[in-house]
Amino acid sequence: MSSTAGTAMQASQTPKPAKLVVAQFSSVGRSIRGACRDDVRVLQDYVAAFAHHPLQLLYGGKVLVSTFAGQDCFFGQAALQEAWRFVKSVLEEIAPVYLVPSFFINPERYPSITAMNGYFNWNGSWPIHLALDSPRQDIEHAQLDTDRHHIHHLGGRTFMAAVSPWFFTHYGPESWNKNWLYRGDDWLYVRRWEQLIAMRDQVDIVQIISWNDYGESHYIGPIKGAQPHSHAWVDGFPHTAWLALTHHFARAFKEGAYPQIARDRIYMWARPHMKDADAVDDPIGRPDRWQLVRARKLMHEWQTDDAIGLVVFTTGPARVRVWARDDVPGRTWTVGRGVHKLSHSMVPGGGMRAQVIRGDVVVAECAPSVEEFVVQERPQTYNFNVFTAMSP
Repeated sequence: MSSTAGTAMQASQTPKPAKLVVAQFSSVGRSIRGACRDDVRVLQDYVAAFAHHPLQLLYGGKVLVSTFAGQDCFFGQAALQEAWRFVKSVLEEIAPVYLVPSFFINPERYPSITAMNGYFNWNGSWPIHLALDSPRQDIEHAQLDTDRHHIHHLGGRTFMAAVSPWFFTHYGPESWNKNWLYRGDDWLYVRRWEQLIAMRDQVDIVQIISWNDYGESHYIGPIKGAQPHSHAWVDGFPHTAWLALTHHFARAFKEGAYPQIARDRIYMWARPHMKDADAVDDPIGRPDRWQLVRARKLMHEWQTDDAIGLVVFTTGPARVRVWARDDVPGRTWTVGRGVHKLSHSMVPGGGMRAQVIRGDVVVAECAPSVEEFVVQERPQTYNFNVFTAMSP
């Protein structure tokens, strides 16, 4: 079950549903059995705690309730429709409920599940379909095209799309046994936002996955509070640059037009080691799908996806200079006004630095210190999370 956090909640409490952007907030995990009628009491207690809170997200005047899975929870009923109709009836003893779950079922079943007010396409934000034998052209700029199939079968009900900047998790078999990544290269976060803005007439709500799910490395909020034993790949890897980057695209989705670029700004990120580096002491091993982070050809030269990713906002014509280490040549682009998706090769032992130069003046600079970030040649453990940074 998902609760939500942030100022978007306050702004969204309007009588008529509008275009919304919310951030998925992971609280202490509570797995719900959903086997018998009494199991609904866990949900009831959870909704009762937040339904009348001033920051609770309302949609159409009702408490928005979503889920992660739940398709196997029948709560003592005969089928999914009856189960969640029962759940809604219990929850609506507290407050009117607007149910937009993420059931992992065939979308062709949606017409028969009238308890749903809509659907949340949780997996729509990552290229989860990619495999090691996928054609190169499918891996580079992988398509995120599952939304339309869900929308088609909803019959006009609410559609909530997902957007997420990253995915890497590294748990061994003694815990959650989750050790894989989804390819996040090719400016995944920005490309997904651009896609959803282009199809905003078909999307009612965008949910950002996530605010604070540290275990899967897709948090955009600050690193604070309890973690699900993810310190090894989260501590020291802030993602708040992505939070700042979100503002531009979230506003475009909500308002239907991109805002004017008011300042020159650099957003950048990189992993802490090369993709084929050997960890010194990691009993869990390399994550599944690590090979999808691989070489590609750009501008007639081979450039690996061991790359620094950049999104640069410029208020007018400028040069963008990027380098990883002072003794290794960098790269310079000449750009106009706009938003520019760029990348530059990582260098073992190096960091990342970028400047926007107009005339002879550096108008924006992003330069994390070596104490903050350096590409390790021999990492202690495997870490396919990223360090993000931005210019002031």
